Amino acid sequence: MEEIQSQSDNYRSSSSSASSPASRVPSSNFFYLRKPGSLRQPISFEDSPEWEDTDVDVRVEDGGDSINVATTPVSPSLSKLNSGSLPSPPLPEGATLVRKTAGASIVWKDLTVTIKGKRKYSERVVKSSNGYALPGTITVIMGPAKSGKSTLLRVLAGRLPHSANMYGEVFVNGAKSSMPYGSYGFVKREINLIGSLTVREFLYYSALLQLPGFFCQKKSVVEDAIHAMSLGDYADRLIGGHCYMKGLPNGERRRISIARELVMRPHVLFIDEPLYHLDSVSALLMMVTLKKLASTGCTLIFTIYQSSTEVFGLFDRICLLSNGNTLFFGETLSCLQHFSNAGFPCPIMQSPSDHFLRAINTDFDRIIVMCKNWQDDNGDFSSVNMDTAVAIRTLEATYRSSADAAAVENMILRLTEKEGPLLKSKGKAGSATRIAVLTWRSLLIMSREWKYYWLRLILNIIFTLCVGTTFSGLGHSLSSIVTRVAAIFVFVSFTALLSIAGVPAIMKEVKIYASEESNQHLGALVFLVGQLLSSIPFLFLISISSSLVFYFLIGLRDEFSLLMYFVLNFFMCLLVNEGLMLVVVSLWQDVYWSTLTLVSVQVIMMLSAGYFRIRNALPKPVWTYPISYIAFHTYSIQGLLENEYLGTSFAVGQVRTISGYQALRSAYDTSMDSNSKWENLLVLFLMAVGYRILVFVLLYFRVGKKEFLYKIFKCHGDTNNAR
Repeated sequence: MEEIQSQSDNYRSSSSSASSPASRVPSSNFFYLRKPGSLRQPISFEDSPEWEDTDVDVRVEDGGDSINVATTPVSPSLSKLNSGSLPSPPLPEGATLVRKTAGASIVWKDLTVTIKGKRKYSERVVKSSNGYALPGTITVIMGPAKSGKSTLLRVLAGRLPHSANMYGEVFVNGAKSSMPYGSYGFVKREINLIGSLTVREFLYYSALLQLPGFFCQKKSVVEDAIHAMSLGDYADRLIGGHCYMKGLPNGERRRISIARELVMRPHVLFIDEPLYHLDSVSALLMMVTLKKLASTGCTLIFTIYQSSTEVFGLFDRICLLSNGNTLFFGETLSCLQHFSNAGFPCPIMQSPSDHFLRAINTDFDRIIVMCKNWQDDNGDFSSVNMDTAVAIRTLEATYRSSADAAAVENMILRLTEKEGPLLKSKGKAGSATRIAVLTWRSLLIMSREWKYYWLRLILNIIFTLCVGTTFSGLGHSLSSIVTRVAAIFVFVSFTALLSIAGVPAIMKEVKIYASEESNQHLGALVFLVGQLLSSIPFLFLISISSSLVFYFLIGLRDEFSLLMYFVLNFFMCLLVNEGLMLVVVSLWQDVYWSTLTLVSVQVIMMLSAGYFRIRNALPKPVWTYPISYIAFHTYSIQGLLENEYLGTSFAVGQVRTISGYQALRSAYDTSMDSNSKWENLLVLFLMAVGYRILVFVLLYFRVGKKEFLYKIFKCHGDTNNAR
């Protein structure tokens, strides 16, 4: 206790100069709260025993350009907290009446979370946390990195990974029940949007994937979400922009990701780091938008690392964490009083969140070590002399014995003593509807995104022209067979290799799926069927254009049925290759490793395809069994050669003739059966189906709820770090 007292006195003396009355100079650039009845007298965020609780009500004028902050004195009575409502300001003239939402109360009691990491034992990420969130309010979980903020948020939303265990209780409207689909929304920190769609299109397709009912009903839901997140000026702009226009900035993108969850009109909205990578203006605009959203009745809970003074003034309640320990939970301004009571008052010219993190972030201890021998113009660095471990223990001990902790326990008791109405699921769109919507959306994306299939089409046509002109004028003599086999091998193998250019686009599509699947917007089967149906027109366009150029430049047999088989065979080859790319991308989910793996696999398949050495002559272990039978190049090339040469004959001298099969024996391994080319086509079809079944398994286990395959195959993968 003597150590704690000495550290507190040291810190109090270091901040006394900043908080002295002589230094309280009003500044127009600083955010002040004004007490009722005081017109020009600023009140700083510095705590003092005489600090009076205030309740902040933010009113956004029509157009959202100006912010009025009005405060009204409130009593710390539990009835006020239980209502969870702010004073309703009069509606400005010309403003739009916002649809009200029935929120839900969330209570967590003695909540402890353990996560099993690389060590044998489990680490306690959240330790005996208590708190609550009420309708129409904003509850913020704040703390330094790896303090358990995101873990606590995922626990409340029911989204813990399988490696984590939860101890304690979570109540929704006073009942121990999980929140059904559609009753809540969860927004991740990572932003995964579709850049080739406009804001309105993106939200409309999201509504079609999530909501049951008629299309016309969903348009009004989309317009409500656009209005709620103040996206009206960007509704018809492409999210990712195009060559003549930049994409939307991070602030608007994050508001779009929140609006995607609002189309369900959730009772509770969980957001992980809504101010992540936002500048001060965008962060304030985001917070004002969320404050306006909370005023409709929705319960908002989100995590935050740091905020400006203006943003801090818009919070209703704060849960302060450090290393999983709850250092404070209660009203925002009471947190300042708590720090002051513990001996760490906030200086007048310092942001409260900066002050909190300075006191509880253990990373500052390294700065103390670096600066202990340094001196500035005023002497040594006295402002960084506080030991954070001592501050954390002091704050935790002060909070446990404070009236704020007792008030939280009483409030939890009141909220859980009687069960309220249970949240009900709002239903889902049917599987057929989801497949149709996803197919149409993917078609629209592929038609607008030139890097998806248009680039591959251009590359294939250019490459086919090069191959066709190189091998043109072969004729139909016996001596041309070996050269024609080489041309077909180069055509099939290198067009499959060029398809790797579509890896970034497929990667983006898989990430969009992972984001939507985590919120139960669609499943793996719906994604695979929709992706297959939408890719067929583009793959067929690539196959028929490339086949026509190659077929006539090389001078293959001039029969329509043979030409159609050539196109169909090449189309199935592209379909199999697309499935292989999906498998690799779903496994790695990284552009570099996916590209490297695909190039390696393609080269190995080309070596065992039977051109460099006839398949019967390959070494039996590994190269013949199983690689030559796995390589789709083998079946495609074999089918195309059988299509060209079976049923033909070549003259040897003036008397003798040999069949096309006999002429091919020395160049490539084929079958005498006339139906062999159709059997090869069937094998390609089965391989295309098999690859997509494998993709379904990978998406279910890797991208879905379980993640152990990812940890096995990706040695550089992320560990379960609690933020």
